[in-house]
Amino acid sequence: MSKVLIIEDDLSLQHYVSTLLKNNGYDVCVAANLANAHSLFYTQSPDVILLDLTLGDEKGEEFLRKNRELTESSIIIVSAIDDFSKKVHLLDEGADDYITKPFNPGELLARIRVGMRKKTSSDPAKQCYRYHDFFIDYEKELVKMNNNEVHLTPLEYQIIRYLTLHHGRVCTTNAILKAIWGVYYTQADAQNLRVFMANLRKKIEPNPTRPSYILTHVGVGYRFID
Repeated sequence: MSKVLIIEDDLSLQHYVSTLLKNNGYDVCVAANLANAHSLFYTQSPDVILLDLTLGDEKGEEFLRKNRELTESSIIIVSAIDDFSKKVHLLDEGADDYITKPFNPGELLARIRVGMRKKTSSDPAKQCYRYHDFFIDYEKELVKMNNNEVHLTPLEYQIIRYLTLHHGRVCTTNAILKAIWGVYYTQADAQNLRVFMANLRKKIEPNPTRPSYILTHVGVGYRFID
């Protein structure tokens, strides 16, 4: 079942769109702010994202800017802002489509179907990443070492997904925490991250005490080697 993430702070509209999509066979998750949106983005791996631009004091553009390069999901802007230059700017920034409120429900469903086709036709090479004996399939949420499946918890998978999507680059501890736990992460989450990293190394590294895949940059963060 295809999954749609609705990022909308108008609860009545959020409920309306959610009901519309569920009645048309979609799996739906909803967020009213960027913290929840980032969390659901990383834990639910939606196929299509419906993004409102005005979320209280927050701006939906921030979500687009942070996550466009991290996903093949189709991002459709759904906004009351009917400004040509704004539409062009956001499409240039990576949005796949822009629909203006109020909208016809049939048109919204049609644009979601187009978004699904775009995702399906994306370059399959971008759906996977391989480094020596390590392999991850983002579409199937599958990790293998030496061609054997590695069984990860949902949070372990989200962490290794984030690191491999940024392979070769140092991911700061704060960036990882924000990506996985949202902008309102706690000190307990920071402590848990170290535990998750240790568990990941036990499952992935040939020698967890001398890691060759997930490297620590003391005082900064972590890097998946490339």
